Amino acid sequence: MELLFVHGALVRDGAWWWQPTADLLLARTGVRSRAVALPSCGETASGVPEGGLVEDAAALRRTLDEVDGADGAVVVGHSYGGTVVAEAGHHPAVRHLLYVSSYLPDVGQAQAAIMSGEPDPVSIAEVGDGTLAVAGYDRSSFGARFLQDADDATQRAAWERVTAQTAAAFVTPTTAAGWEGVDSTYLVCTEDRSTSTALQREHASRATRAVEVPTGHHPFITRPDLVVDRIEALLAG
Repeated sequence: MELLFVHGALVRDGAWWWQPTADLLLARTGVRSRAVALPSCGETASGVPEGGLVEDAAALRRTLDEVDGADGAVVVGHSYGGTVVAEAGHHPAVRHLLYVSSYLPDVGQAQAAIMSGEPDPVSIAEVGDGTLAVAGYDRSSFGARFLQDADDATQRAAWERVTAQTAAAFVTPTTAAGWEGVDSTYLVCTEDRSTSTALQREHASRATRAVEVPTGHHPFITRPDLVVDRIEALLAG
C-alpha cells in the first residue's frame, strides 16, 4: 500500500506540508507517502503555474498509474485537493480516500462555486497573469487563519510556500465524481478558520464516514497522530 497526498490551493511543496504525517505513518505502519505535484500551483519544470483543474487531475492519474496495482493506494485530498480527486475520476489503484477539510463535489461544480457560500471567505485576488493569490495576508495573519495551532517556525515555513495558482483551477467545473462508490473517510477540522465547519460537514455527509478532530486547517502538520490513527483504521478495515 502507498499513500498519495494531494495538497490544497495556493500553496506548493506538498511533501513539506505532509511530512510530519508521512514520518509518523512510516514509523507506525511501514506505509510510504508521496505528494502529487500540481501544475496549476507552479509545481512544473519551469516553476510557472500552468493548466488548471484538468491538468492537476491528470497529474494525479499519472501518479496513480505508477502505483503497484496489487497493493493499491490511499489518496488524501486536502481542501482543493478533494476537487482534484473528484475530477481524476475512478482509478483501479485507489483503495481508500481520506479527505481533510476538503470537498466531494458533484459533477459540474467548480471550486469557486463550492466556496461561494462561505460566511467569511478567504480573500483571493487576481495577479494579472491568469493567476490568483491570497490577498491582504502577511505571515502573521496567514498563520493565525490557517495554522493557529502550529508554532511560529512552522507558520513562517508555511508562508514561504504560499504561491499563485491559475484561475482555471478555480473556475473549471468538474466532469467526474471520483469519490462516488469509493470507501472514504472525512476529517472535519472543528477549529478550522479557513473552511467553515458547516461546509465541511456538508461534504462529509457524502463520504462513507466522518470523524471530527479538534484542529485547524492542517492537522497533518499539527496533529499527525490523529491523521495516522484514521489511516490505520482504513488499512485495518
